[in-house]
Amino acid sequence: MTKRFAVVEGGGITTPQGFKAAGLHCGLKKTERYDLGVIVCQVPAAAAGVYTLNQFQAAPLAVTRESIGHGGKLQVMLVNSGNANACTGKQGEADAYEMRALAAKAFGVAEELAGVTSTGVIGEPLPMEKVRNGIAGLPEVLKADGSEDFCQAIMTTDLAQKLVCVQVTVGGETVHIAGAAKGSGMIHPNMATMLGFITTDAKISAEGLQKLLGSVTDTTFNMITVDGDTSTNDMVVAMASGLAGSGELTEAHPDYEAFAEGFRYVGEYLAKAIARDGEGATKLIEVNVAGAESLEAARAIAKTVIGSSLVKSACFGADANWGRIIAAVGRAGYPVNTETVDIRIGDLVTLEQSRPVKFDEEKALVYLRGDLVQIYVNLHMGRETATAWGCDLSYEYVRINAAYRT
Repeated sequence: MTKRFAVVEGGGITTPQGFKAAGLHCGLKKTERYDLGVIVCQVPAAAAGVYTLNQFQAAPLAVTRESIGHGGKLQVMLVNSGNANACTGKQGEADAYEMRALAAKAFGVAEELAGVTSTGVIGEPLPMEKVRNGIAGLPEVLKADGSEDFCQAIMTTDLAQKLVCVQVTVGGETVHIAGAAKGSGMIHPNMATMLGFITTDAKISAEGLQKLLGSVTDTTFNMITVDGDTSTNDMVVAMASGLAGSGELTEAHPDYEAFAEGFRYVGEYLAKAIARDGEGATKLIEVNVAGAESLEAARAIAKTVIGSSLVKSACFGADANWGRIIAAVGRAGYPVNTETVDIRIGDLVTLEQSRPVKFDEEKALVYLRGDLVQIYVNLHMGRETATAWGCDLSYEYVRINAAYRT
């Protein structure tokens, strides 16, 4: 099928009309890397958000949810890295509200038009004097090409910036959809340590944006895992300035599906970039499940396989151990016909109708040493499919997380 969008090379979250961004170092990180960033829209933007399912939600999530819930609009989105402001009690709540107030004042907007989010170490109070000074300095470094500065500001253990932009034709005019994300560890389906930011200049209501973001999250951000841990701070926020396109985008608009396709691509690109950049990862793993009786079963099985420490370890060691894959399929919590399962690793068929197939071990070794491993599971029980993404489990992952706080 022909794609109805085009990737914008060199594009970023400030490519959509109306957006600027900034990043700076305020002292939350020990290095000189940026640790405070902001996205600013020249007009109140329609806004939507999805949040972690961890019951211990960090204070900034409540503040941002409150802002978006006030009128479905955001104009300023502030983020800091190096400190999660999670499990910090009443002081953490007060600090999050103060950050919102300071950001709103710095950019001349009402408090309810500002959102806040944080990422980093859990349980440590924010050094608010550093944060105050940093927020005061953001307007001076705000710029139309500030996407990469913003991306640096949101990174923690990430090794690479995660940035993407596409363009779609809506009503004969060009509309842009862009995204930035951070995430490398504490990543698991149902949001995890990941933050995502999507900007667009399309005209779409807050309700329409929320519905689309929720749908896209289910098939992208909620289908990745690195280590099985769901963070306290996960959040994806979308902002639509409405400064481009022709007519409001509703599901009845003739170009809505093209816009939704571009939006989904942005979500999937960022989700896969997070999985590929998993702490200590050497390769991206993709699990495709077909022939399931229900969408829920397909998703659960794909997530279980991608999250298996044994499958991840086997991929790291370039060991075509399909037994670990079928074991994960069988414990996913959904009925499986144990007589009809096919498994393929890349192009190599390893199991057919639940019976082992002899395959070339040398070819398997060469394939598994690559930086992308694709696993295919066909249950032959129904028509539903799902795809999940993750990474291998290496020695480096343990080293990174053994000393993350200290």
